[in-house]
Amino acid sequence: MSTTEEQSQEPKQPRDSSASMAPELVRQLAQRPANDGVDLVGPDGLLQQLTKQVLEASLEIERSEHLDYDKHEMTGRNCENSRNGTRLKTVTTEVGPVELDVPRDRRVNSSRKLCR
Repeated sequence: MSTTEEQSQEPKQPRDSSASMAPELVRQLAQRPANDGVDLVGPDGLLQQLTKQVLEASLEIERSEHLDYDKHEMTGRNCENSRNGTRLKTVTTEVGPVELDVPRDRRVNSSRKLCR
């Protein structure tokens, strides 16, 4: 094994237990398949639904940080770069393919002000 390979295989750091989900939330999610007749895995299963929601929320947060204003804020109106809906994209995940509504933004006429 070369030195480069040895350096790239650093031991994983232990996860911060404070970042884990609240036990009550986990319990509610675990009971949902039994209560609602939803499969845990597979197409439209609970894990796919959770993956979709977490990824879409992350993308929305990223877009808000990029544009420097949150969704529905008046601050972003008539700015050079603004929100422009979403587009559908299918991504392959460990729980199977997941269709995401990926947020878009657009740069418009440069005569408008940059809102940052």
